[in-house]
Order: sequence, then C-alpha cells, then structure tokens
Amino acid sequence: MSRTRPSPGPRLMLPGLRDVYAAFVREADALPALPGALQAEVWTSAQLGTLEAAAPHEAGRRAALGDLIMSLRAAATPGARAFLRALAAIGPAVGRTAAGKAADALRDLPEAPWTGMLGRVVPGQAWLIQEGPLDGDRLVCEFRYEGAGTAGMHALAVRLSYGDSPIEVVIAGDVPALMTAARQAMQAELCVVQPYDGAAVGERLRAALNGTEPLPEACYPALALARHRAGLLP
Repeated sequence: MSRTRPSPGPRLMLPGLRDVYAAFVREADALPALPGALQAEVWTSAQLGTLEAAAPHEAGRRAALGDLIMSLRAAATPGARAFLRALAAIGPAVGRTAAGKAADALRDLPEAPWTGMLGRVVPGQAWLIQEGPLDGDRLVCEFRYEGAGTAGMHALAVRLSYGDSPIEVVIAGDVPALMTAARQAMQAELCVVQPYDGAAVGERLRAALNGTEPLPEACYPALALARHRAGLLP
C-alpha cells in the first residue's frame, strides 16, 4: 500500500530558518483584519525589521527575503497574500516584483480591504526639530494616502545623531499631537521647530537610512517603512 509523502515545501536558500518563516506565515493570519493600510504597513515593517536585525550581511538579508516570499506563496492563505501585497508595496525594492507576482498567483484568495491603498501616499510638510547641539536633529515628514483626505495621515520622525546616524525611527499616527508637543517644547525654549525643504530632508534621510552600518535595535521595526517613505520625498 503506497503512502503519499508530505510536500517538502519550497526549496529555501536558508533552510535552517524554515521554522522562522513558518512563524511569519502564522502571524500573517491576523493581517487581513487590521483596520487600515497604515497598520498593515507598520506590521509588515516590523516583520522585515526582525529579519534585517538578525541577518549578518546584505546577502543574508536578500536570501531571507526571497525565502520568506516563497514560503508565503506556498502557504497560500489570505494572510500570506496580504503580507505579499504589503511586501510588494513597501518592502525592499529588490523583492517587490517577486512579492507582487507571488500575490497575483494566489488569485483564488480574497484580498484585504485596504490592499489598494498600500504604499500609495504623498508627502506633505517637513519639519526640522533641534533640541540642542548634542542631541542632533529630528526630521519629521508628514504623509497622506492618495484620495483619503486626513484619514490615515501619519508622519515619519527620525532622530539623527551628530554625523547623521539614525538613533530613533518612528511612525507617528497622530500628527497633530506630535506637532503640538513640539511647539509646546519650542515655547518652553526646549527646542527649535522650523519648516524644512522636502528635497533636503529626503536627501538626508535616504543617506542615513540606506547605510550599511548596524543601527540601534529600536530603529529596525520602522526601518522598512521609513525607507519607503523617504524614497517618495523629492
């Protein structure tokens, strides 16, 4: 009597991480239920941050990303498809096309309601916040989803140390509260807040976020999304 052998799964470049990819697939089951594109992008960025923080070098990061895309395609769940759509929108440029094709291949699965908004944002006002000569600069850039008005408005806030090394990367969902706090600090003479040229902030952020030096651990969860947003600046 013959027995059907279980599928060995996709051929991975880093098979030792198979359990890690399986964990990502399981976590993605909750992704379609998130309320909007911003929450989905923040979630996806955090997963990518986990991979990048653990990878020893760029080649390892690329291999892990490719393996993750193949694992999601093989899982063929609604959450996996949503994860692939988010990767195609805001993930590392090297994997976006492959992630999009993998999501397209899962055409029989439902799409998350916010799929069409992923990555479709436009930049707004940029601000420079300086708290002191030893504290570096905080760059704040506002973003809105296309055609969504103020719904989903958010800001990328990056604190750069002397020499423009990132020491804090945050996605702020409540932009008015962020800027109110900054202005209150300015009135108390704790910092200086001024409008900043979009092209200048874009140049600084891309150089800082795309460097090869390891970053503080707390920067990684928002790093992929921050790189995407910085890439949209002039």
